Amino acid sequence: MHDPRIDALSRQLVRYSTKVKKGELVWIDLFDVPNTVGQSLIREVVAVGGMPMVRINDAVLTREQMIHADAKQYDIIAKNNLALMKQTDCYIAVRGSHNITEAADVPPDKMKLVMAKLRPVQNERVNNSRWVVLRWPTASMAQQAGMSTQAFEDFFFRVCLLDYAALLPAMNALKKLMDKTQQVHITGPGTDLRFSLKGLKAIACGGNHNIPDGEVFSAPVKDSVEGVISYNAPTIYQGIAFDSVKLEFSKGKIIKATANNTEAINKILDSDEGARYIGEFAIGFNREIKEPMRDILFDEKIAGSFHFTPGQAYEGIADNGNRSQVHWDLVNIQRPDYGGGEIRFDGKVIRKDGRFVLPELKPLNY
Repeated sequence: MHDPRIDALSRQLVRYSTKVKKGELVWIDLFDVPNTVGQSLIREVVAVGGMPMVRINDAVLTREQMIHADAKQYDIIAKNNLALMKQTDCYIAVRGSHNITEAADVPPDKMKLVMAKLRPVQNERVNNSRWVVLRWPTASMAQQAGMSTQAFEDFFFRVCLLDYAALLPAMNALKKLMDKTQQVHITGPGTDLRFSLKGLKAIACGGNHNIPDGEVFSAPVKDSVEGVISYNAPTIYQGIAFDSVKLEFSKGKIIKATANNTEAINKILDSDEGARYIGEFAIGFNREIKEPMRDILFDEKIAGSFHFTPGQAYEGIADNGNRSQVHWDLVNIQRPDYGGGEIRFDGKVIRKDGRFVLPELKPLNY
């Protein structure tokens, strides 16, 4: 039996997130998801007068191709993908994952080559199309979350179909506050971090680009970051699981990085010069997401969290100029059950123990 929640999600992605218009080309990028998802999206795009272009991806085949990656080969792949992306008005990606560590044994040099070659495609998508990206619930994801498959599916649709538009007034209030903030000070267990936002603007994310959503992000002045941060959410990056990540900064640069796999994290941070600088600072507040599950599209939106991202900055008004093939959203949760913490803007407490204290921001609290 067809799940009507799939059609509700398709309507949100097509009519709210990407706002597809008549005559527009829509790239539907599907990764290990049921055919019913693609069918629903195609029908919804056609219903509003758009023209769907579907690409099917398989993680096992992608891994095999990456293991044997060659520079000439990926030059051709990137050239063709970039040409298609430049003709695309809207991009919708639905990404399932039967095994989140499928790419764990891709050699680091091959991973680095592939990511570098495909970065221009991602930049074109982010900067010049209306796009939205989301996960698809699988038994693997349910296992990560410590939930039954049915319970996780219910959680997924509840989170993804949140009324993001209702949160926009408070999100915009937070954006305006970040726009005028010069100095940020974040404290918590193992964390004492200072940096500047001077001259940079923030962006409110209310279901327009990532689903689930619920964050406002900017970027620190590149060389302003000082201090130490201890991340308390587990993470997966380049197919490798990391826990207990700790970064120390001087003049904006990560001068020391440790984790359960210190060798692997430093290899990633040595990918290029920009990987040891921060490209994003974001405050997350999706009230339906409470616990980490090693899936960044969910974890970066956790209620009472923030993420502080080594690597590439988003080009535009929140751009501090940092460039890298790496963009690694590492998450710190500041709710009391995770040790608490404070965020101060220009010396004033904005959020304490994961809850906003200013009246205009309280609608964002969990």
